[in-house]
Amino acid sequence: MGEIPVGVQLYTLREETKKDFKGTLQKVAALGYQGVEFAGYEGYTAQEVRAWLTDLQLKAASSHVPLEQLESNLEQVIHFEQQVGNSHIVCPYLMPERQTEKGYFELIDSLNYIDAYCKKEGLSFSYHHHDFELKKLSTGKSALQTILEETEVNVELDIYWLTKAGEDPVEWMKHYQNRTPFIHLKDMTTDGEQFFAPLGTGGVDIKAVMQEGHRAGVKWWIVEQDHCIESPLSSIKKSLAYIK
Repeated sequence: MGEIPVGVQLYTLREETKKDFKGTLQKVAALGYQGVEFAGYEGYTAQEVRAWLTDLQLKAASSHVPLEQLESNLEQVIHFEQQVGNSHIVCPYLMPERQTEKGYFELIDSLNYIDAYCKKEGLSFSYHHHDFELKKLSTGKSALQTILEETEVNVELDIYWLTKAGEDPVEWMKHYQNRTPFIHLKDMTTDGEQFFAPLGTGGVDIKAVMQEGHRAGVKWWIVEQDHCIESPLSSIKKSLAYIK
């Protein structure tokens, strides 16, 4: 087995991509990242983005697409992603008004439909969680556990949010083996603020997670830092250096 490739979630670089999407991709490639996980395309066409990726020898690892778009515009979303050259879609976030027990069971119906449609079109689909899905429902199980039991969707585990919720990321990787093709690698400061940090500078056990990668069936490591104290480009450079 070869090394698992490393991509960056472009949400980390959202201010940079707004100003210069292509230039940001160039900087990501120059740092040594092998791919990107998209968080929108800033109005550029699929053909433009695909050409830039080809020129820079970057892979489209996956794409975060808001649930509302997946529910209302799935056919067009899939067509766009196929043109980009991306074969994996991720539901990135659940809006607060849907973070209720009733909302989660309605979400399960949506995720099952989206997952089946993606599979029919040759794409795979994952759900990306935060810490709120780790809270227990009236059943005694967490919302995330319930989602994964009631669907066949993959899960993009986020090791920062798991750790923040008091969970062990490695145990989740083991339990959902081969359902975790993408892992968000994120570190956390060791002070009371528990802020986002470049990999290797905080308290999350990154090494244990990465050691579990092949056994768990991980296809991509995705570096993300939701907010950065220093420049985002400097942060993702430090994170990649730590991985290497």
